[in-house]
Amino acid sequence: MDLKTLDQHIKITSDIAGGKPHISGHRITVQDIVIWHERMGKSADEIASDYSLSLSDVYAALTYYFDHRVEMDQAMLESEAYVKVLKQTTKSKLLQNFQTQNGQ
Repeated sequence: MDLKTLDQHIKITSDIAGGKPHISGHRITVQDIVIWHERMGKSADEIASDYSLSLSDVYAALTYYFDHRVEMDQAMLESEAYVKVLKQTTKSKLLQNFQTQNGQ
């Protein structure tokens, strides 16, 4: 029987997912799993099925999150703040094209 430990499910490598913890063999981050489960209300079974993961991968990601909750929550807040600033400071290419086409 091949038993995997948590560190075999979750990897952190600088060249994948920007160095964020991710599911081994996938580009799906622990943060993705957390958002789908905690914020969007998806069950572990749904996540595993929707993204071709094992249930143990999903639970390993959730375990990793709860073991590192403070720093992961902080990183998510920083990411959300960064996106908010980008939205405020970057003009939409779609809106610019629409305005150009309509003489605005």
